[in-house]
Amino acid sequence: MAGASFIVALFLRLYGTDYDIDDRTVLAGVAAMAVIGAGVFRFSGMYKGVWRYASINDLFAISRAVTLTVLVFTFFMFVWARLDEVPRSLPIINWLVLMAMLGGPRFIYRFAKDRRLDLQGAMDSHQRVPVLLVGAGDEAELFIRSLRQDPQPTYRVVGMVSESQERVGRTIHNVTVIGDFSDIDAVLGKLAADNNSPQRIVITKPRIDGAVVRRLLDVASSHGMALARMPKLTDFKSADGEVLSTRPVDVSDLLGRPQTPLDRDAMAELVHNRRVVVTGAGGSIGSELVRQIAGFEPSLLVLIDSNEYALYQINQEVAELASDVNREAVIADVRARDRIMSLIDHERPDIVFHAAALKHVPLVESNPSEGILTNVIGTRNVVDACIQSDVAVMVQISTDKAVNPSSIMGTSKRLAEMYCQAIDLDKSLSLSTRFVTVRFGNVLGSTGSVVPLFQRQLAAGGPLTVTHPDMTRYFMTVREAVELVLMASAKGSSSDMSTEGRIFVLDMGEPVRILDLAKQMIRLAGLEPDVDIMITFSGTRPGEKLFEEIFHGAEAPVPTNSPGLLLAAPRSVDAAELTLAIAEIEKSALKNNDDDVIRQLHILIPEYDNDPQDAADKTAQI
Repeated sequence: MAGASFIVALFLRLYGTDYDIDDRTVLAGVAAMAVIGAGVFRFSGMYKGVWRYASINDLFAISRAVTLTVLVFTFFMFVWARLDEVPRSLPIINWLVLMAMLGGPRFIYRFAKDRRLDLQGAMDSHQRVPVLLVGAGDEAELFIRSLRQDPQPTYRVVGMVSESQERVGRTIHNVTVIGDFSDIDAVLGKLAADNNSPQRIVITKPRIDGAVVRRLLDVASSHGMALARMPKLTDFKSADGEVLSTRPVDVSDLLGRPQTPLDRDAMAELVHNRRVVVTGAGGSIGSELVRQIAGFEPSLLVLIDSNEYALYQINQEVAELASDVNREAVIADVRARDRIMSLIDHERPDIVFHAAALKHVPLVESNPSEGILTNVIGTRNVVDACIQSDVAVMVQISTDKAVNPSSIMGTSKRLAEMYCQAIDLDKSLSLSTRFVTVRFGNVLGSTGSVVPLFQRQLAAGGPLTVTHPDMTRYFMTVREAVELVLMASAKGSSSDMSTEGRIFVLDMGEPVRILDLAKQMIRLAGLEPDVDIMITFSGTRPGEKLFEEIFHGAEAPVPTNSPGLLLAAPRSVDAAELTLAIAEIEKSALKNNDDDVIRQLHILIPEYDNDPQDAADKTAQI
């Protein structure tokens, strides 16, 4: 090809002129161009490209290869005959000719193929599902381009809506941005008037606010359409075909909020090359902690849980995901003081994440003594073990149910918070250990969460059971919760004394009404609430509040320089007195004296109100 380009360039330059060039120079030029071109093209990978996917990148690659070839050829001709035998403009003409000969066939082939696919698509467009894309960025362009390259596309894009007005009226691959998110109803009306209504709304933006998703779901439901997401770019296609397929909108999308910027360097510094222990490692929070910690390459990762199967599962998962991480899986109960003390002493960890807890409100309400023994006594045992072994940092995982608690579960977690706070603030102890407490709300998909319950009830054909029409809860995804736990731990373990005794509270946005969540999950399944799937009200359960709080009235929230994190001002309690009180309640719990346990809880935590009806009445008055 390179040799032929020299002849063509020479012909174009000399045609119609009386310029004479001897045959020896012509042969030398052809041979030199052919040899140089072959070497440069092979070195630059010119022969590896697939013509079907020729693109601007290929054009740049061809341009670089042709330029290098012509420059080397020009140098050769200068050495050969100081360029006296050929016109000085010949290299420029040769460059243009070689570019046309190399690039032209590729892009003609690409154009012809795309044109054929476009014509084929136009012919069978009535057989494809019409879709409206939400988002007019790179992801939308990729979606449209994938459809154009598919010989049998599943979808036909009828339009796009963008996040702002800036792109309204513009086109991407001949698809018009019709409007923005705020006027999607008008967009659908316009498409209907043009007899081009979509059957599905597809979200292309990888991150989108949960309020927008809920709005889109309502719009899709009101127009009898499905709401779907573009597949992730990292998703593998199925082995039996390359059909581009959308995926359902996940329930977590409904609760989405802007991604909190995370200081991953601080998180990595917290655990990298350090010895880490996670209690409750098999639970929903504990297992996600283990996954993320393993990614930061600790020198040792010890997994502790009393549930054999849950411990086995997370241990196997870490073995597959991070096989190079040194780890130990230990069956142990945090309630067994001597066992925990000796275990922590033996492992000598730098950091302990305490996620072990009983957290199902109705079950703990029925078993107060067991809740105290695990949530309070278990926490005390871990705290004391950390003090004994000079652990640098212990992180206590708490819950919003500890604020103005109405349940044994919430009260036990508040008592555990108080113990960690008191020890962290007690200067007389002269401890080298920092105690960091992190508080957050319900975690989607966690054990006992309402979402898995709704999913099971949907699969069974309903009804979905909601305890009360006004029931609200704070929600966050397990990944988001754990990432912020690690961020809080990094901040709390620093030398900043302003965090002593304070509780890190995770910003969970606005609370979600459970009834609304149930309706949205039904719509996500393509069904209509109270038509296809009924919703029934079962009444509030023992210990259950209509709403949760993240701050007590005496805990003035203090902002931090980390988005998504707030600090609750400490409510100081004398550590020695609290230690004695916990020892007394332990005696009652070991005797299974539930009445005495509850009596002591009322004394220790005056705001504890275990009358669910009273709580409901208070809520109704707000």
